[in-house]
Amino acid sequence: MKNEILKSWIEQYSGLLLKKALYMLSNKEDAQDVVQEVFIAAFSNYDSFEGKSQPLTWLMAILNRKIADFYRKKYKSEPNVKLDHFFDETGSWKNNDVLRDWNISTESELLDNKEFNKTLEECIEELPARWKILLKMYYIEEKKAPDVSQELNVSTTNLWKILQRSRMQLRECLEFNWFSKI
Repeated sequence: MKNEILKSWIEQYSGLLLKKALYMLSNKEDAQDVVQEVFIAAFSNYDSFEGKSQPLTWLMAILNRKIADFYRKKYKSEPNVKLDHFFDETGSWKNNDVLRDWNISTESELLDNKEFNKTLEECIEELPARWKILLKMYYIEEKKAPDVSQELNVSTTNLWKILQRSRMQLRECLEFNWFSKI
């Protein structure tokens, strides 16, 4: 019976889990591996599923933990990111254009623009992997800082530093790839 239920869950929910994993990991092979791990974990822990929630809810919770584990491992193994292109030896900005105001009439005008959203997504994808997941969890999934910190085992102070650096890099990317072209 357990095998039949899990087989139906794989058929029903693989697509949704893969879509979320692909969005969070930005790599098809990694996403497929993580989804496979979700179903392995679901099989191993099937007896702990009490049916108080929908199977998809339970599987998504497992997926979130697996993604957090993936980034925790990756976060510890990736080399430090250098910010030399932003600051000089004294810690001053090298290029003050990054701080220049953008002349936009409304934010919603940009958010409704498909080309801008594509450029923004491309800029997000250029972020270092360790920054990208934090940014997506905090801003896109709208998780609270303590939750993101706990899930990825990063201090809150480090989270804020990474988010700040991510915003600076995104701003520079958008300046170069969008605002300088309009």
